[in-house]
Amino acid sequence: MGRYKVDISGINTSKLCTYSSDEQKHLFEKMHSGDLFARDLLIEGNLKLVLSVLRKFYNKTDNMDDLFQVGCVGLVKAIDNFDLKYNVQFSTYAVPMILGEIKRFIRDDNSLRVSRSLKDLSFKIVKYIDDYYQKYGCEASYDSIALHFNVTEYDVYNALNSMKDPVSMYEPIYNDGGDTIYLYEQIIDNSVDEDFSDKVILKNAIDNLSERDRFILDQRFVIGKTQMEIADELDISQAQVSRLEKKAVKELKKVLN
Repeated sequence: MGRYKVDISGINTSKLCTYSSDEQKHLFEKMHSGDLFARDLLIEGNLKLVLSVLRKFYNKTDNMDDLFQVGCVGLVKAIDNFDLKYNVQFSTYAVPMILGEIKRFIRDDNSLRVSRSLKDLSFKIVKYIDDYYQKYGCEASYDSIALHFNVTEYDVYNALNSMKDPVSMYEPIYNDGGDTIYLYEQIIDNSVDEDFSDKVILKNAIDNLSERDRFILDQRFVIGKTQMEIADELDISQAQVSRLEKKAVKELKKVLN
């Protein structure tokens, strides 16, 4: 980018300076000694780092000036909190902070508002998924995530979906040189998501039944046993099995209706 002049937030990016690792280390040492001018030089010398992060967002906003300024906020936070004892390159430390600041801005500036509690849960879940993968080498299941955060699987599903960027129904998805096909033309229904949601709700409802009720439903509708066979196993009457089965099914219908 250095060969071309790009004006962003009133800054000519072709004239931005950069510093070597040793020069940055020296500036950080001076800043930590109270030299505010060294801090200004560090900010100026790392503006290209902000620009490199912005490349990920060229197609996600019409105002790169806003994102650049937000990215600079993340850069300043990184500079103020960086410690040479971390024994890592400053860019390694700063990029996640710049990226996080920009993503928060895009998310909070979204026209679709998501509750703060749901946002907080989604961030925690994402971190948990990353940590889980690092530890076990596989993806965390919805039920393990729900158990960890003491929420339902539906809450997990909803929180993760809240992080997805909305897409216009008039978004072009295909063009072979003739008529353009738009997203709304390919939307039939959302039965897959609804089926998943129903399954999660049903599972939670079943989990709330007593152990005996769950056993009866499992034996009747999964294994396929008769009420009499189940009655013999539980050492109760067939009439009791019938009554418990009806009660359990009624409880499930309340949740699904």
